[in-house]
Amino acid sequence: MTEPRHDPVKIGIVSISDRASTGVYEDKGLPALQDWLNRALLNPVTFEPRLIPDEQDTISATLIALVQEGCSLVLTTGGTGPALRDVTPEATLAVAHKEMPGFGEQMRQISLRFVPTAILSRQVAVVRDQSLIINLPGQPKAIAETLEGLKDATGAQLVPGIFAAVPYCVDLIGGPYLETRDAVCKAFRPKSAVRTR
Repeated sequence: MTEPRHDPVKIGIVSISDRASTGVYEDKGLPALQDWLNRALLNPVTFEPRLIPDEQDTISATLIALVQEGCSLVLTTGGTGPALRDVTPEATLAVAHKEMPGFGEQMRQISLRFVPTAILSRQVAVVRDQSLIINLPGQPKAIAETLEGLKDATGAQLVPGIFAAVPYCVDLIGGPYLETRDAVCKAFRPKSAVRTR
């Protein structure tokens, strides 16, 4: 008896940086996002990567295009601080049909365990059509921490990462059934929403 196939999913990953997009330094955001998602998800994933500058109109247009291309999930990294060129949250809210404030709240709670400057981060999450768009921090280590959460030395979860709620959110907006590797990030769904095999 063959194992039932996991739903395929298309995920947009967007690194937003003036300097990386012009080649001043190597972008680390896209590899970090792709690596974490490959470790966390059991689904076959098609990635749609984009490396773009901190331009609000460009960011908004990129997000809209990725949603139109069928990305059920779009993760951005970079441009969420208070600096003058940081406009990722504004560009994301501009394309929103619904705001999902709990994601940003939880990301800041996780990051505050490490640095007091986490209160300066302005990440937001929104739904546009049948796509969930989430702004993540800019540093690869912080990306993994906020997605995965905090674990103790035994691997027990201390603080849930935001990705635990992503699969059920994607269910609710009509996307594919995302399944995670529990050792990386255990997805949470109400019992009525769990697909039986």
